[in-house]
Amino acid sequence: MIPNDIAITPELIEAHGLKPDEYERILALIGRTPTFTELGIFSAMWNEHCSYKSSKKWLKTLPTTGKRVLQGPGENAGVVDIGDGECVVFKMESHNHPSYIEPYQGAATGVGGILRDVFTMGARPVAAMNALRFGDPEHPRTKHLVSGVVAGVGGYGNSFGVPTVGGEVEFHSRYNGNCLVNAFAAGIARTDGIFLSKAEGVGLPVVYLGAKTGRDGVGGATMASAEFDETIEEKRPTVQVGDPFTEKCLLEACLELMTTGAVIAIQDMGAAGLTCSAVEMGAKGNLGIELDLDRVPVREERMTAYEMMLSESQERMLMVLRPEKEAEAEAIFTKWGLDFAIVGVTTDTLRFIVKHQGETVADLPIKELGDEAPEYDRPWAETPRKPVLPASGIAEPDDYAAALLTLVGNANGASRRWVWEQYDTLVQGNTIARPGGDAGLIRVGDKGKGLAFAVDVTPRYVEADPFEGGKQAVAECWRNITATGADPLAATDNLNFGNPEKPESMGQLVGAIKGIGEACRALDFPIVSGNVSLYNETSGEAILPTPAIGGVGLLDDVTKRAGAAFANEGDVIVVVGGHGTHLGQSAYLRDILGREDGAPPPVDLDAERRRGDFVRDLIRAGRVTGVHDVSSGGLAVALAEMAIAGGTGARVKVSGPAHAALFGEDQGRYVLTIDAERAGRVVEDAIDAGLEIVEIGHVGGSDLTVEDILTISVAKLAESHETWFPDYMNGAR
Repeated sequence: MIPNDIAITPELIEAHGLKPDEYERILALIGRTPTFTELGIFSAMWNEHCSYKSSKKWLKTLPTTGKRVLQGPGENAGVVDIGDGECVVFKMESHNHPSYIEPYQGAATGVGGILRDVFTMGARPVAAMNALRFGDPEHPRTKHLVSGVVAGVGGYGNSFGVPTVGGEVEFHSRYNGNCLVNAFAAGIARTDGIFLSKAEGVGLPVVYLGAKTGRDGVGGATMASAEFDETIEEKRPTVQVGDPFTEKCLLEACLELMTTGAVIAIQDMGAAGLTCSAVEMGAKGNLGIELDLDRVPVREERMTAYEMMLSESQERMLMVLRPEKEAEAEAIFTKWGLDFAIVGVTTDTLRFIVKHQGETVADLPIKELGDEAPEYDRPWAETPRKPVLPASGIAEPDDYAAALLTLVGNANGASRRWVWEQYDTLVQGNTIARPGGDAGLIRVGDKGKGLAFAVDVTPRYVEADPFEGGKQAVAECWRNITATGADPLAATDNLNFGNPEKPESMGQLVGAIKGIGEACRALDFPIVSGNVSLYNETSGEAILPTPAIGGVGLLDDVTKRAGAAFANEGDVIVVVGGHGTHLGQSAYLRDILGREDGAPPPVDLDAERRRGDFVRDLIRAGRVTGVHDVSSGGLAVALAEMAIAGGTGARVKVSGPAHAALFGEDQGRYVLTIDAERAGRVVEDAIDAGLEIVEIGHVGGSDLTVEDILTISVAKLAESHETWFPDYMNGAR
């Protein structure tokens, strides 16, 4: 029997985020009272952040395979074939709770963690994105959070040297007490050079790589699996501290090491640190792991076994090494100024044994720690359906021009230039399209290929109808990639929700996953990686349900792409997908009329697919001069954004109720610009394909004019669009 150093009380169990029945399960598994270190290990492995115990049942329903998928969920990141012996490795992950407590370090280490997930697989990171959600701009904490999070994202990504090519930033009062920071990264690897975390072989060295272990982040995963309350400031020590320059060295050292044949398995030390990485590697390989904590490099004195096992100090890896390569491997890490220490060994016992200062402080069954964490089928309540709001029952604006200026120039419609100009968007020299368009684009390799990246979700839709909102998040991401001319390959998800122990919140999660799954199947857009972030609540108020979808698309020829701007005087403007009719849950309803009600627009996935495939074929054939999808704010905002991006106006005419035609958010629609001599043939081809297409006007002039409704100068639109964010951040607004 292992002596216990600290009395395990009900209060201590609760403080570790374990329910009484879960503790009873621990007692049954190990047949005795756990040590304090073992309690911490179970707390880390069985919390929501690491075990997915509330969502696992539903995540299994998502489509995860496809003709190009080389590695789906279960590893550090997903892997998709892009031809020529290359693959793209990508994932998105949350750092919500840490970023609210300590915005700079929370966001910075979120970026660092997702980059490690990518290069742990053997890929060199080539692109990053982020999806950020903040509270009401007038809330006293919001500006502080925006400033700190953006600085943290830029500070880490810029120093590491990866371009940030896209993302989202939105505001809503439901995020007042719980901001969201979702970080995405993608890397390129050879298809024959992918590294996994499954340990293989008995008696092999387990090696600690990278930076030293400190007390920062102890209990971080457990903190991320609980609601916030008035004790939030006490959680500050659970936030990790990042060093991007050390991570850059770690990247280069790992990639160099991987070329030597020394690596059998490798795992990032992320959530729950040394505990999670060691347990996952051993459990996946049906092996035991024995660790000697006296060999772990530390940067603080008198660290306990508990602290070392649960520390989330950054820039660390764990590896199973081929013994004959030990000297070569150590020399590489010494050259890069990083720690290299053999801290354990693989065994055939299926036990996770931890020793410290001559004592065994943990002796646990390794499979049960990882694979047999509790899995709940939590009660859930279906979200009540909202009524469809007929346009005839919704007021028109008093002034259409003023309404459009508001939609392109308020907190949620204004340009995010202030944000992305703080990120290095051009480092590595492969960026083709910077943030601000439908999707970011980079060149890949020397054969003319490119990758497109987008991240999307409309939380107000998900709140109103989780199933349709989940479908829409996937469809819009797919549509934004398509609008560049790229073929959407696969997606990663970041599911941000409230407390799953509340049936209404669990119902939102279930409904959204069902919608995501249906859309991914219909669009051949499998989910290959992802993250679930639950308990996003403060004092009982949940965030808006926010299942962010990050997608990757492939351009076989980067010269055959489209931009979201008016390009040439005289070009014909057409809309594929029909007229605007749907104002429920629209930006117009929210920002002009001050209402958030009604059903969101439904998503016809068959129509989405047919329209998108048609538009992509036009782009690749060089038959269009510009493409922009219609999303939040409807046709009017899409036209305004194209006018601003191109510095050129247009004259158009719409039919039907003007406010619905201009501001309706009906899904699956695109605005195309076409050379006048080609437009007639494109329209005929669309009609022959059974698609709705309508010519609405021409590009030209310095004003955006909608006949009989509004005329507004492009300069005025641009001023409104570009000034909100800088004015807000410098206190002028």
